[in-house]
Amino acid sequence: MTAFADLHRAGEPLLLPCAWDHASAFALAAQGFRAVGTTSLGVAAAGGLPDGASATRDETLRLALALGSGPFLLSVDAEDGFSDDPDEVGEFARQLAAVGAVGVNLEDTLGPAGRHAAKIAAVRSAAPGLFVNARTDTYWLGDLDGDGESRVAETMRRLDAYREAGADGVFVPGLTDPGRIAALVAHFDVPLNILYSPTGPALPHLADLGVGRVSLGSLLYRRALGAALEAAADIGTGREVRGVAPAYDEVRALSRGPAEPG
Repeated sequence: MTAFADLHRAGEPLLLPCAWDHASAFALAAQGFRAVGTTSLGVAAAGGLPDGASATRDETLRLALALGSGPFLLSVDAEDGFSDDPDEVGEFARQLAAVGAVGVNLEDTLGPAGRHAAKIAAVRSAAPGLFVNARTDTYWLGDLDGDGESRVAETMRRLDAYREAGADGVFVPGLTDPGRIAALVAHFDVPLNILYSPTGPALPHLADLGVGRVSLGSLLYRRALGAALEAAADIGTGREVRGVAPAYDEVRALSRGPAEPG
C-alpha cells in the first residue's frame, strides 16, 4: 500500500483540499494537509478555458509539474483523461506520475462504462503506482431517468466495472443521502470518496458512515473568488473588509522557481 492509499481510512477519512495554483497548494500544505488535490474548475477558470471539455490537458500537466515535488502528496483531477483513447489517457497518467503525482481522478461523464473501464485499465498498466480514483457522474450530471433505486443500481453497475478494471477508489460526487452512502461503503472493498457539500452530511457524519475520502472539489476556489468579490464590494461602499487575508510577505514566501522535470 502506498503512503497516499494509506490515508484513505474508513472512520477517519482523508480530507482532500483542492488547489488551483502553486500558492494555494503550498498554503494548504503549510496548514498541515499531507495530501492536496487539484480542481479542474479552478485550473480551467484561471486559464479562461471551459471545465469538463478536455481543454486543459496542458495546463493540468503544467500545474502537476509545478506541484509534484512539493511537501505533500499530489492527486490530480484529470477530468475524463482528456481523451476517448485509453492509450492516450494511460500516457497522460504516466506523465503525471513522472512529475511526482501519486493519484489521479478520472470521471466518466456518463459515457460508456466500458470505455471508462478501459481508460482505468490503461492507467493501471502505464502508471502502476498511481492511485486511480474512478468517478461516476450518476449523481452529478442528473441525466439519468428513473427513480432513485434505478440510479443506485446504475451507480453500482458502473463502479463495479471500474473496480474490476483496477480502480483503487470510487467517487460519487453529488451523492448526499446517508443511507445510500452507507450502502456503497458496504458494497465495495475500496475506499468511497464523497464530495463535501455544505448541505450534505458533515465530515464527522461521513466518517461514521465509513467514507474513506472527502474531497472539497472546487469549493475552496469558489469561496476564494467569492471573498474577493465581497471585499471589493465592501471597499466600494465604505464598509469594513472582513475575513482573513494573508500578508503580502506570507504569499510571496509561497513562491519559488518552476519545478524541474522528473
